[in-house]
Amino acid sequence: MSELARDIRSKRQHWAAPGSNHDHLVATLRIVLPAAVGVVAAMMVFLPLTHGQEVSFVLDKNKVEVSKERLKVQTASYRGQDNKGQPFLLTAESALQKSAKDPIIAMQTLAAQLQMTDGPATLRAPGGRFNPTNQQVAIDGPITFAGPKGYSLQTNAATLDLKAKTMQSEGGVTGTVRQGTFSADSMHADLDNRSVSLDGHARLRIDPRRAR
Repeated sequence: MSELARDIRSKRQHWAAPGSNHDHLVATLRIVLPAAVGVVAAMMVFLPLTHGQEVSFVLDKNKVEVSKERLKVQTASYRGQDNKGQPFLLTAESALQKSAKDPIIAMQTLAAQLQMTDGPATLRAPGGRFNPTNQQVAIDGPITFAGPKGYSLQTNAATLDLKAKTMQSEGGVTGTVRQGTFSADSMHADLDNRSVSLDGHARLRIDPRRAR
């Protein structure tokens, strides 16, 4: 064996000798590696059990960005009953409450389903502002209301009282009743009783076939 080979073997023997750094590393890994395998196995067993559970954490209030909006919801709905106990459903593609002090909820793509005495009715509009305190909706037009037995209303802006089932327009209105069609500058409608009071340039065109 050459002098170089003996020198290399001597260095390897010294590196692997008991008490060397390599010996300490192997001893440490014999403890750490099995423990790491145990931790991974435990995570694989218990992690699925925690899926979907709530996670608690603490936020530093000085580092959290505060939203200017109190509450914003996509695909919102509100259910209730009118003064007669008949159900109604108010829905919107989005709803926004700007402040906790202000109960008004701004709704976009608004729709209402109302149960009348003689059948269901629907109301549709681009948007509105819902007050859950008095259950009234200030609706932005154009508004289309369709009730049972061919009863309908079209107006540009109105206030809908979900409890009383009444609607007060704030602009011109046209509509259809059993007797024919009508138009006026404004109106007050009792939706459940299909009663409409017209104000300003009121016109009613009676269809004799419907009036019979």
